[in-house]
Amino acid sequence: MDEPDLDAAYALETPEDNRKLYAEWAGSYDTGFASDMDYRLPQMVALVLAEVMDGTGPVLDVGAGTGLVAQHFPLRGVVTMDALDISPDMLAVAAQKGLYRDYIEADLTAALDLADETYGAVVSSGTFTHGHVGPDALDALLRVAKPGAVFVLSINAEHFEARGFAAKFAALEPHIRDVEHRIVDIYGPGADAAHAGDQAHIAVFWRR
Repeated sequence: MDEPDLDAAYALETPEDNRKLYAEWAGSYDTGFASDMDYRLPQMVALVLAEVMDGTGPVLDVGAGTGLVAQHFPLRGVVTMDALDISPDMLAVAAQKGLYRDYIEADLTAALDLADETYGAVVSSGTFTHGHVGPDALDALLRVAKPGAVFVLSINAEHFEARGFAAKFAALEPHIRDVEHRIVDIYGPGADAAHAGDQAHIAVFWRR
């Protein structure tokens, strides 16, 4: 069986496809994909979160996977973080690292069984991308965020254009403030040529 790769992840179509691929990928994700591709987005997202949040939590890490955002978060151990992911196998890897208070298996394209106004910050790296999650999930994430909560979400730049994120942010203007989009390279110079130029928006905003 071929090792899962980025192209396979981008081609996913259903939640079950996601669970299956990441079950196969969980064990080698960090040492294979993240290392081999010089995957820098989680670290950049974590550093932006530390820059803009006021130190209060808890933080919901959406699409937490193996915990790469938490690993790079300078306030880890000071601010409580919960992990949410569709893949129990990826969450199991994160749990082995002891990075989070809670590990929540959930599908962002379905209803989230989380209480309203629970989190002081919401962070995500690599989840709003091809084959994964579109802009409609922002509604549920705003629901579980406290008033004044900060959001730091990476959105694949091509996915941003193709899936209508600009229109979604415009529609959410009554509910969010101080929206900023930082355009960054997803991978470092070690990435393969096919994805070396891939970019993401890091969207920073606050819930009203």
